[in-house]
Amino acid sequence: MTKKPIERGICELYEQDPEAADYMIFGRVAERDRRGFLKGAGLAAMGAVVGGTIPFQSNMPSGLIPAALAESTKDFMLKGKDGLTVLNDRPINAETPPHLLDDDVTPNSRHFVRNNGIVPEMAEKMDASGWTLTVDGEVNNPMTLTLDDLKSRFEVVKLKLQVECGGNGRAAFNPPAKGNQWTLGAIGNAEWTGIRYRDLLKAAGVKDSAIYTAHYGMDGHLSGDPNKLPISRGVPLAKAMEAHSIVAFEMNGEPIPTLNGFPARTICPGWPGSTSQKWLRRIQIRDVVHDGPKMTGTAYRRPYYNVAPGTKVDKKDFRIIEAMPVKSLITSHETGQSIGGRSLRVGGHAWAGDRKVAAMHVSIDFGATWIAAQLMDPPNPYSWQRWNADLSFPEKGYYEIWARATDDAGMTQPFAINWNPKGYLNNSMHRIAVQVA
Repeated sequence: MTKKPIERGICELYEQDPEAADYMIFGRVAERDRRGFLKGAGLAAMGAVVGGTIPFQSNMPSGLIPAALAESTKDFMLKGKDGLTVLNDRPINAETPPHLLDDDVTPNSRHFVRNNGIVPEMAEKMDASGWTLTVDGEVNNPMTLTLDDLKSRFEVVKLKLQVECGGNGRAAFNPPAKGNQWTLGAIGNAEWTGIRYRDLLKAAGVKDSAIYTAHYGMDGHLSGDPNKLPISRGVPLAKAMEAHSIVAFEMNGEPIPTLNGFPARTICPGWPGSTSQKWLRRIQIRDVVHDGPKMTGTAYRRPYYNVAPGTKVDKKDFRIIEAMPVKSLITSHETGQSIGGRSLRVGGHAWAGDRKVAAMHVSIDFGATWIAAQLMDPPNPYSWQRWNADLSFPEKGYYEIWARATDDAGMTQPFAINWNPKGYLNNSMHRIAVQVA
C-alpha cells in the first residue's frame, strides 16, 4: 500500500530545513558562495519565482522565505464587512488584509471580528430596548443602568483607540499553536464614543477590597447551554481606572455594529482585545483575580520566560498577558504590486500597547541598512500612529520592504518571533514584496 505523501506549507518547510527548502523550491542547494549567499542558477531560479532580479540578493539571509511567497490573503463576503478574510464561522472570526487598513480611523466595515460565542439576538436585531448594564460586586452602590443612563449621567467622550487580538500573527508560529490562525489583520483603530470606565466605577463606589474587574456579555455558548459562558475576562482595577479605558456605545459615530459588540462594550486599549468585552451586560468588581472562562489555565497567557519551539511548559509558569508589544504595518501597498518608477512613498501605522511609538524605520535591502520614517504623534494615547517614508530603488527588480517600530522604552520589533505554546504576541517585522519595473 502506497503511503500518501505528507504535505507541508512553505513556512513549515523552511522552519524544518531551510537549505532543503531552497533546493526543493529553487533548486539552489549548491548555488551559494562561501558566506552562504545565493549565486548562479539558484539565484536566477528565485528571481523567476518572484518575478524579477533581486538587487540586494547578497544581503538575503540563508533560508529566507521571500515575502512574495510567504503572504497570501483570501477575500470572503461577511455581512457588514468589506474584504475581510474569514478564519472561522462558528464562532465568527475574520481579519483585515493590511492594505485595507490604511485609513487613520478604521471604518466599521473593515474592523476585524473576534467572537467566542453565538451573537446575541439583541445585537442581530440592533434593538437596545430592554438592555441594561449591571455594576455590582465589591462596590458600595450597585447599579443597573440603561443606555440612556450612560449617555445622560456621565461625561461622554470620543477617543481613537486601537484594539488588537492577543493572537494576531499566530499563523507564523511553528510548530503551529492552536487557535485562529491570524496573519496580520486582527487589529483596528476606530473612534469610540462612550463613558470613562473609571467614572462608572466611581459612581458605584469601589471598595478598598477591590482588585480586579469581571466582564460578562450576552453572547451564548457554542454548545447552546444557557448556563455556560463563552468568555468572561477582566482587568486589574488600575487598568479599568486608566483615563482611556471606556465603556463604548458608538463606533465611528454610529451604534456599534452587530459583530463588534452592539449595544455596548468595554474598550481596554493596548491590552489583548479579549479584555474589551462585547455585548456587555454586567461588570462585577472582585477581590480576587477574575477566574471566568478564558481567564484561567493557559488562555491569554504565555510563559514568563522564553522557550524553545515545541517546548512543553508547566501551567504554573504561564502569566496573564497585559500590555501588547510594539508593532507596525505597511498599509499603503500590498505584496505583489508593480512599481513604475524608481521612487516610492510608503506608509502605515505603528502602535505599542501601553507605550508610545518613538521611532519608525524601513529597509529595502533585507535589513542591511535602515531608513528613518516620518512618524506622526497619535491624536490621543492608545491610538495607532501614522508613519511615511520615501524610498529610492537603485535599479529594477524584486525588492522587499521591511518595517520596524521602536517604542519609547527602546523596545524594537524583531525579525523573528519568540515562540510560545499559545501563539500570542507575535510582533515580528512586517514585510511586503514589490516589483520595480
